[in-house]
Amino acid sequence: MNILAIDTSNDILGIALLNEEKIIGEYITNIKKNHSVRVMPAIERLLQDCGIVPAELEKIVVAKGPGSYTGVRIGVTIAKTMAWSLGIPLSGVSSLAVLAASPRYFNGYISPLFDARRGLIYTGLYQYRNGHLETVMDDRNILAEEWAEKLKELQAPVLFTGNDVTLHQETFQLQLSENAFFAKMTEYNPRPGELGRLGMHLPAEEIHSFSPNYIRLVEAEAKWLEKQEQKNDKL
Repeated sequence: MNILAIDTSNDILGIALLNEEKIIGEYITNIKKNHSVRVMPAIERLLQDCGIVPAELEKIVVAKGPGSYTGVRIGVTIAKTMAWSLGIPLSGVSSLAVLAASPRYFNGYISPLFDARRGLIYTGLYQYRNGHLETVMDDRNILAEEWAEKLKELQAPVLFTGNDVTLHQETFQLQLSENAFFAKMTEYNPRPGELGRLGMHLPAEEIHSFSPNYIRLVEAEAKWLEKQEQKNDKL
């Protein structure tokens, strides 16, 4: 089964081509450039380099969020379009789960995170059990301080990973002390090969109704809804 994995949910642009036996090819960059103009050329180049034509693809796997509103939307839109036009199944995987998948060596909990500004983070809690990544606490948008307090109650080792970890490292160290561990820089980038592996055997989504998991409304939408509620209260 030839699988194309697509992740544009954050600054990382990750594309992978894999099958059930190996990662055939990966393309990863970690630069703040417009994914909308770079993702399709990256896909085309990877397929060309690996000697695979689109008609030979049998499944699309996409990182469905949380993350950058625009980035998540770009990846999901392209994945849906390709899956529909090729007539192949599509599966979505949490962007945080992809990030948590790499440090499988860690004997404890794994907390991947993306910064969400104003002290907030996107995060969840994961753990490897019998070689499989399992969700311990669902993905959420939460204050870093509140998350640190919640993890402190576990009284267990927690590995924090992701390119934004350094922004909140002091908070976690203060609360968790010796139970706070931090991934190495080379593990910060979510691997598109891991994305493809996680989504390989997931059930197919209904392509037309499949939508990103933003977790929280973007600020503009939230403000608009707040104004509408205020208007309704005055009626």
